[in-house]
Amino acid sequence: MAGTRRGDRRGGGETSTIRLIAVAVILIGLVLVSLRLLPGSPFESSAAARWGDAGTNTNTNTNTSTSDRPTGAGTDRSARQPSSTSPSPSPSLEPLPFVAKDLDLNIEGWYAWSVLDRRTGKIIGSKNMDETSTTASMIKSWIVADYLRRAADAGQTPSDAKLADATRIIRDSDNTRAEQFYNLVGRDASIKRLISMCKLTDSSVAPDGGWSRTALSPRDTARMGNCIATGTAAGPTWTKWLLNEMKLVRGAGDFGIRKAFPAAEQKNIAIKNGWIDRTKEQEMHINCLAIGDTWTMGVMVKYPINMGYDYGMKNCQKITEALLRPGT
Repeated sequence: MAGTRRGDRRGGGETSTIRLIAVAVILIGLVLVSLRLLPGSPFESSAAARWGDAGTNTNTNTNTSTSDRPTGAGTDRSARQPSSTSPSPSPSLEPLPFVAKDLDLNIEGWYAWSVLDRRTGKIIGSKNMDETSTTASMIKSWIVADYLRRAADAGQTPSDAKLADATRIIRDSDNTRAEQFYNLVGRDASIKRLISMCKLTDSSVAPDGGWSRTALSPRDTARMGNCIATGTAAGPTWTKWLLNEMKLVRGAGDFGIRKAFPAAEQKNIAIKNGWIDRTKEQEMHINCLAIGDTWTMGVMVKYPINMGYDYGMKNCQKITEALLRPGT
């Protein structure tokens, strides 16, 4: 009897062990099932992933696990939502009154031109717009600007007499007063400041140090005009005054670029021109600078000296007319 009871106990113990193992297996299975249904779990199924992410397309392949889904903007639900506001388009700029084109104007000698868009800094011009000529009186606009800015920087106000001299230099192209101002600003040191401050790339100081033989290109002429227009040249105190004086150029110096525009517009265009007969080169050098509201322009011509001033002055205007947009 005792042996039998011991045998029964052993049998009961084995049964209990089997039951415990079965229960453990069931519990482990339940845990694994729960983990597969739990979003974010390492064992998460693709079905659970779709269930846990209401924004996911229901056409997604069910064999793709969460670790296979692309990252970045493609899975950003906020990126898939339509924007409540659309960005406003950038306003387009009004076209300049000039059209870039190759010119064939049957002009004797050499000529070149350039236009700078003051709003964007973009420059257009002839293929030779980087070639230089001597400026003659056109450089006087910089000499006066340099004088006025330096006076303001030194805390000085030019006397009425000096301002009257500056007016004569700009409006009437007075050579004697221009030479006096050139001495006041340090002669070729002033031209070096022009090249540096106005970021010129083609120009240079005259070998003899004189203002009249400063070498400028049409491209750098347009840059110098923009340098004046923005206030860099004359400074904030005197820029408006200088531009007004350049709009009032009169007499022999009133020719060229602005003459190509309707009479009503001419009074709003600031100019400074240069004209000289170069006996050494046996050439006439005629140069035109103009500053409009949205643009600056440089035109230069050189031709045989025996053809006179008028030929070049008219050709500055002729070149401008050929570049004007129809309807200007």
